[in-house]
Amino acid sequence: MRNDPLQFSLPRWRVTRWLTDAGRDVPDEIRAALIASLFGTLPIFAGGVLNTLTVSMLVAVRIPQPHFVVWCVLECVICLVRLVVLVQARRAAARGGETPTDLYILLGLAWAASVGYGTLISLTSGDWVVATLACLSAAAMVGGISFRNFGAPRLAGAMIVLTLGSCCLGAPFTGEPVLLITFLQIPFYLASMSAAGFRLNKMLVATMRAERENAFRAQHDSLTGLANRFGLADAMAGRQDRPTALFYLDLDGFKAVNDTYGHGMGDQLLQAVADRLRQAVGPHDVIARLGGDEFVVLADALAPEALITFGERLAARISVPYGLGRDRTATIGVSIGIAASPQDGTGLASLVSAADAALYEAKARGKARCTLASPRRAA
Repeated sequence: MRNDPLQFSLPRWRVTRWLTDAGRDVPDEIRAALIASLFGTLPIFAGGVLNTLTVSMLVAVRIPQPHFVVWCVLECVICLVRLVVLVQARRAAARGGETPTDLYILLGLAWAASVGYGTLISLTSGDWVVATLACLSAAAMVGGISFRNFGAPRLAGAMIVLTLGSCCLGAPFTGEPVLLITFLQIPFYLASMSAAGFRLNKMLVATMRAERENAFRAQHDSLTGLANRFGLADAMAGRQDRPTALFYLDLDGFKAVNDTYGHGMGDQLLQAVADRLRQAVGPHDVIARLGGDEFVVLADALAPEALITFGERLAARISVPYGLGRDRTATIGVSIGIAASPQDGTGLASLVSAADAALYEAKARGKARCTLASPRRAA
């Protein structure tokens, strides 16, 4: 499923939260995508509005009685308000603001109830042309309701009940006993449609979970959960509009720990290093593992002295001894090469190259050092 790029607010009212509930343990990101689907498929929305407006107007013209006129006016008012709220919601979402999601959901229920009311009075009018037209219109709306609200099966079920349930209410008053069969047909139809909606929603949530997990795995290191090379490139692309510092870290003494205690302990140590880096950086900084015992940190560019201070703080955090279980401890160090844009490069490749050269010099000077890239090396 390709999500609407607009972000709509999650429902806040208890009733609307219940109507749009996607199940237990569903991440907010997926919930937001399902809510966004309620605001999409504009052609279906427009088709439904035109259909119900046209039918109510034709019926009011054919039978100009007060209750049919009321239905026509009600349809016009509800559809107009729904359209205004929809437009406002999409504009607010485009600005990143709060959207009237709760109101939009309740208006959908009001529209379904209006369609059901029109079906009821048409069935009991004695005019079979009007009754046929209204029932066909209501049945057609069920398809649109199911397709447009697949992200919220409870909401879809409630709207279907409001739309078609009136057929059962009106059948005893038509004078045609054969129509009492609707007491069997409509409940069975509603139950089957609701069950199908819940199954579809469950499959949809599972698919969306899989998509997000695959996207996460594509850009993250499986061992540490940090960004990988692809994730680092994506993060760098999002920082092109501001100066960025790249810290290239290579662990000192990791190979000895790996050889002494085995790869399992080595992996545990890498995970511990990743956790310490997370604790040491700012909320907008990006950490990546390039492979082996090499890490990268992207941060906002600072004065050279501040970059060295930040690098030394990372080194100090990493150099604290690690407990590896069974009374085993390991102590490692880290050498860091630092490059910053724009003086050392403007793209990821140039910054990595400059920081790698600085890292090589830090290693050559005796390891456990932070070294800034020089213009000569960056060139």
